[in-house]
Amino acid sequence: MPEPSNEYERSLFSLAQIQHLMRVEFNRAARYEYPIACMVISIDRLGHLRDLYGYEAKEEILGAVIALLKAETRNSDFLGRMADDRLLAVVPHTPDEGSRVMAKRLLESVRAIDFESEGRTIQITLSIGASHNEGGSTLFFDAMLEAAGEALALAVESGGDRFESRAPGAVDAGPA
Repeated sequence: MPEPSNEYERSLFSLAQIQHLMRVEFNRAARYEYPIACMVISIDRLGHLRDLYGYEAKEEILGAVIALLKAETRNSDFLGRMADDRLLAVVPHTPDEGSRVMAKRLLESVRAIDFESEGRTIQITLSIGASHNEGGSTLFFDAMLEAAGEALALAVESGGDRFESRAPGAVDAGPA
């Protein structure tokens, strides 16, 4: 796995940039009729880990996860940082099943990160919420982002270390 550093954080798109890229890619997917997924990713207990081990440990953990995401995603995928240390992945040409496979791979890979602070090993896990647009099922990229955020909230509320998916406009989505 690549060494975590601020280099990886600098390689992420800002909130404004990633939302713009998502809008552009969403419109392109609608025009050319290919699927697109968006994934909102959160490091479980990151605020608590910061309180226990300090700001530097939090930044190292975040850097390690960003390095992992960069290594595990395609060059055609876009990664950006949202508010509250959440990350957003825009994943073109990816249907719901593809985002499930990707999320499973990310969850397994992040569990393998050996992070130590003050001589103690810290288990790192993720919560991932995803949404997708296949066949023009939604007209607005904001609906995809909102659905992915709702799926992330469900994953976190369910204890974290899991993936949830929600279709835009869905009222209820069960565990993935």
